[in-house]
Amino acid sequence: MKFPRLIPFVEHLGFELIEFDAGRARIEIDLREELCNSFMVAHGGVIMSLLDVVMAHAARSPNQPGIAADEARGVVTIEMKTSFMRPGLGRLVAHGQLKHRTASMAFCEGTVFDAGGKLAAHATGTFKYVRALPVTGRKINALNGSD
Repeated sequence: MKFPRLIPFVEHLGFELIEFDAGRARIEIDLREELCNSFMVAHGGVIMSLLDVVMAHAARSPNQPGIAADEARGVVTIEMKTSFMRPGLGRLVAHGQLKHRTASMAFCEGTVFDAGGKLAAHATGTFKYVRALPVTGRKINALNGSD
């Protein structure tokens, strides 16, 4: 399944969107050497990114009760708390679930499982709904003051 919006960092990491509907999301990634720490297990930043993205997708997934199907919205992370249980090895599978939402906020939960199906990490996160902004013509160099 294709991600609904281009997220260059997510594409660079190699995340694969598997499920994206009704307050749930599932994203998977095959761990590669360049995504590992010095112990040759998933770097904590990769796992936290995976949790952040899977929860954000759960928050903005289609087919949520009371949400218009054509409503263009995005989310930004307000806060996130992560606990690591064991090293991430092999293909990592992340599940995200929208637990509660208001008109402007989403409260989510995410879990990452290792290739053996064991819990590797868990997170909770709060996301703010924002109007989707056009990015056409935006230049990366404009962010650092050059053209």
